[in-house]
Amino acid sequence: MATNPPSGDNRRKGAVRNRTQLQNPITKLWVKRDSDNGQFMDNKTSGGKFKGVRKEK
Repeated sequence: MATNPPSGDNRRKGAVRNRTQLQNPITKLWVKRDSDNGQFMDNKTSGGKFKGVRKEK
């Protein structure tokens, strides 16, 4: 796991690799997906987008 000092400042250096996010048109929630095999990994339940994860076109 990468460390991005100082811890607790709510920032990340660079983007999360091999992951993308897209918005589900039915639920309007953002979904994180593994770009290597295309599997869905996680739904964002609190609203908004995932931090540091690129968006799919």
